[in-house]
Amino acid sequence: MPAHSQPQQQPRTTFDAVAEFDRQVQNLLDRDYAALADLSPDSFARSLSPLRDVAVAHSASAQPPEAGHAPFLLVITRALVPIERTMPLTTLHGKTKPGFVDRSFEPGALERFVPAEPVQLPDERAYLLFDVDRGEEFCGAVPREAMAAIAERQRTVLTIEEGIAFVTHCPAALAKNKCFSLGGSRCGDRRVPAIWISQNAPKLGWCWEGNPHTWLGMASAGSRGAA
Repeated sequence: MPAHSQPQQQPRTTFDAVAEFDRQVQNLLDRDYAALADLSPDSFARSLSPLRDVAVAHSASAQPPEAGHAPFLLVITRALVPIERTMPLTTLHGKTKPGFVDRSFEPGALERFVPAEPVQLPDERAYLLFDVDRGEEFCGAVPREAMAAIAERQRTVLTIEEGIAFVTHCPAALAKNKCFSLGGSRCGDRRVPAIWISQNAPKLGWCWEGNPHTWLGMASAGSRGAA
């Protein structure tokens, strides 16, 4: 190589937001979300289509998805499909065993875990979550301290439905020793919901806000958006 030659720069990978949005819609259809929402597949897809332009507008400089990060997620709330029906539709990367809700949630408990201040959902049925990270840097941190750190960065912690969306669209986001809490859904006590691996499947459970776990981080996102 000549003395003054410079190594060639690798071209920047282009992220196709339209293709990713359509993949996530199809992913939901493949998991029978339309039927669970009491809609035809066409009606379900049409109801989500206005979000496509929102995804593109917010993803102009986004990087492609990675194991612990997603440029955006299409979130379906419990108003459209109950958590008890969506969690069993999750799987680990490359696995088929369905996710489940832990029995530590007493009957009726899930309904009490609602968006906590200052979390505000842009739409009660479906919306987009942007710049999503599983927060593995917070593995071993006290959950309430992790939530405070995320707030200082002007980011938002995830709700239960947003965590389910993360695992649904990006199963590799949930990995051994890299699981995550969902501080955006609270019920007024010290419990913080979380998704981790149990019995070779995703499990929705909870941990105390003052108890750290080396395998449990705190998921966060940059913002939310709706059409």
